[in-house]
Amino acid sequence: AEHQHVRYNPLRDDWVLVSAHRVKRPWQGQLEKPPPEDVPRWDPKNPLCPGATRANGEVPLGAQDPGFPCHPLLPSYHLSPWQVNPKYEGTFVFPNDFPALQPDAPEPDGSDHPLFRAAPARGVCKVMCFHPWSDLTLPLMSLPEIRAVIDAWTELATELGASYPWVQIFENKGAMMGCSNPHPHCQVWASSFLPNEACLEDRTQRQHLSQHGVPMLLEYAEQEACRKERLVVENADWLVVVPYWATWPYQTLLLPRRHVCRLQDLSDSEKDSLASIMQRLLIKYDNLFEVSFPYSMGWHGAPTGPHLEEDCRHWQLHAHYYPPLLRSATVRKFMVGYEMLAQAQRDLTPEQAAERLRSLPEVHYKKRAE
Repeated sequence: AEHQHVRYNPLRDDWVLVSAHRVKRPWQGQLEKPPPEDVPRWDPKNPLCPGATRANGEVPLGAQDPGFPCHPLLPSYHLSPWQVNPKYEGTFVFPNDFPALQPDAPEPDGSDHPLFRAAPARGVCKVMCFHPWSDLTLPLMSLPEIRAVIDAWTELATELGASYPWVQIFENKGAMMGCSNPHPHCQVWASSFLPNEACLEDRTQRQHLSQHGVPMLLEYAEQEACRKERLVVENADWLVVVPYWATWPYQTLLLPRRHVCRLQDLSDSEKDSLASIMQRLLIKYDNLFEVSFPYSMGWHGAPTGPHLEEDCRHWQLHAHYYPPLLRSATVRKFMVGYEMLAQAQRDLTPEQAAERLRSLPEVHYKKRAE
């Protein structure tokens, strides 16, 4: 807790430098602005709201089919169905209007040198709204509403995973993490290739099973459940820990207790308990600095598509949470300099971070007065 040391990350086969004493240094760097508290519940100009025009929706030059809905700001113009959102009341999934992957991308040109290689990259990108209200986030949603999000994740993982080898579900929460819209939502990208992180985790987990006879993260979850020093929250089916090798200050790893390869392999009761433990974790995150806590999170599970018929027992389903805040709602951890040019470095131990999260109340700070 007082002296620097390095820790091994078996999931990524790399090391992190832990320098706990550095958290005491004075800070005169950049201060972030806390997120606005006055987000309107519904805004016709917000392209993710029910009934609003989406970001790529252009008003037609003349009236179209009168059966199409009218533009909310220009009633004399009609919109085609893909330009306006339905008045959804739960989750809502639609194709990303500015996709990073498209299913019909052409083959790249060939290369005349091995140092200049390219390969095909095709896929599908979708956006999923969690709730019709813009002023809600997951920790403020009800358990049935969070369960509906989990069900929608599962449906997308199943649908897209039938043909694509990798389906990445991820949420960027907060402007600090690059989220350009305050409406509660995530993205789902399905790709024709295994991304770098997926390839890396596939290799390390496969190697661990071969050498030790047990899936790496199943064994890790059992160890953390016994040791408890990095445990944040747990229930009968799940546990959340600040991993021993955590890089970000309050990074967490969400793990099932039983061997589960993919999100779509969860039982109904496990989905219910997943909704509960997600809510408990995210309330603690918000309570840490009494702010809508920014993070990037994502699910990792066994590859799909052509890999559905393969032996993927080395995989264990898990979710990563990577929050940037370090000392307060305005001071963040920057991954620059040494982190970019040498290796990851953190300013407090995972045990210290876990203890602080663990000790926080599980009633959201906005609801305490109630």
